[in-house]
Amino acid sequence: MPTLSLAVAVESWPIAGAFVISRGAKREAAVVVAEVSDGRVRGRGECVPYARYGETVEGVRAAMLAMQGRLADRGRLLREMPPGAARNALDCALWDWEAKHSGTPAATLAGVGPLQPLLTAFTISLDRPEAMAARAAAAARAMPLLKLKLGGPGDEARLRAVRAACPDARLIADANEAWTPELLPTLLGVAAECGVEVVEQPLPAGADRALSGPRPVPVCADESIHDRAGLAALAGRYDAVNIKLDKAGGLTEALALAAEARRLGFRIMVGCMVSTSLAMAPALLLAQGADWVDLDGPLLLARDRTPALRYEGALVHPPAPELWG
Repeated sequence: MPTLSLAVAVESWPIAGAFVISRGAKREAAVVVAEVSDGRVRGRGECVPYARYGETVEGVRAAMLAMQGRLADRGRLLREMPPGAARNALDCALWDWEAKHSGTPAATLAGVGPLQPLLTAFTISLDRPEAMAARAAAAARAMPLLKLKLGGPGDEARLRAVRAACPDARLIADANEAWTPELLPTLLGVAAECGVEVVEQPLPAGADRALSGPRPVPVCADESIHDRAGLAALAGRYDAVNIKLDKAGGLTEALALAAEARRLGFRIMVGCMVSTSLAMAPALLLAQGADWVDLDGPLLLARDRTPALRYEGALVHPPAPELWG
């Protein structure tokens, strides 16, 4: 494989309204895009630096540029870079380049076969119970699977209000580490009563001992899992793992993480950050066969890049090669 040149660009994409979780709100998605090229064929990858993991846009950009002249193969990235957003963009750019250079779809290279359209969850941001219920009811007309962002106190009312407004919708919930051990039994019980299929990361990563033992609703690790090295710590506390390319550090590690998680008996959610179709496209390879798919990032933006993924309601279609892969 030739050594490839690298260009890195920082972009800002406006969010439709605001995206609100337990840690705060934002109105734009800051992404970093890597483009690798041999002078004839180019490949692209997109990542989202996340402050929760100590990442900044400039830090991620610098880490990517430090690999200039060292982009020999994806294995080298795994050896020389830690998991995270910077490695993700470079890894996905290399997958895209390999697909275009070889004329073989990335899905074939990854061994996942022809890609199928997938049903994605649609996120309802954290808000007052009545506001979340109204947004959920409007979204449920086209989106049968809703993901509720929760925040701790008041979540019982939020869950009950949304379920009353959307009696037929499938629900998953994401607490983003906002619950406490004291709140946990009550809120898991309410989630079970409301027919919530899975609760993501109710307790802070590293402070989740209270999850040991019987659980009335399956619990999914998000902030507690990044790559394969974190799987052993989840035993007995989680039923599922949320795999995101930005956490795992790219499609290469994410595919390996999914395989190992399945081997160990975990169910799989494939999630995303708020970002464009370029970030979602490689995640669709990972999401084939996942238990839950949460790849609605572009649907939360005021606009997407061109070309973009095609969404028909909650159904997201495989990417065209012009976009990625």
